[in-house]
Amino acid sequence: MYILGKRLMDIVLASLALIILSPFLPLMAICIKLDSPGPVLFRQKRLGKGGKPFTMYKFRTMQHNAPAVRNADGSFFVGDKDLRLTRVGQFLRNYTLDEIPQLLNVLKGDMSIVGPRPDPVEILEIYDDLLKRKLEVKPGMASLALVYGRNTLPWRQRVELEVYYIDHRSLKFDLQIFLKGVVLLVLRKGVYSPPDSQGITHTNLQE
Repeated sequence: MYILGKRLMDIVLASLALIILSPFLPLMAICIKLDSPGPVLFRQKRLGKGGKPFTMYKFRTMQHNAPAVRNADGSFFVGDKDLRLTRVGQFLRNYTLDEIPQLLNVLKGDMSIVGPRPDPVEILEIYDDLLKRKLEVKPGMASLALVYGRNTLPWRQRVELEVYYIDHRSLKFDLQIFLKGVVLLVLRKGVYSPPDSQGITHTNLQE
């Protein structure tokens, strides 16, 4: 019943969100295209349930083919003064509007509205037993880590919160995380890494 109820909630919430946002999506796409060369959508292979790779969608917020930069703990560096960000991308990031295309991933069944955030496929090489637990469920747009600090938290702490969610998941818990997440996104809480984060450039391309 939980699985069926969760899928129904995913379809309803994702459909409603896309209907409400549909008048603004073409405008976002035009602004991205006019602001800098490159595709409107950023596509990246991420780990889904059971470790099955899927293509995750986002609005492109960085210069095309910008190098990936990670924090010392392996998480992606997301700084508010990041020179890789475009002008439109900075605005989209500030209000998490770049994540909207993931609603398509939800409708396709690759993701859920609530669940652990999906990691890039190459991260699987360093997965330990705790990280592997993230693969027990579909990844989500909103996670328990979002509610407790998002990018301000060390990556390991985010993983621990996501595993806690897996062990205690329910429709009520999902709805609580979703509603709290919406409020925090509006307030722009936890969007960027802490100011003292040390970004390390990697050769693989993020966007």
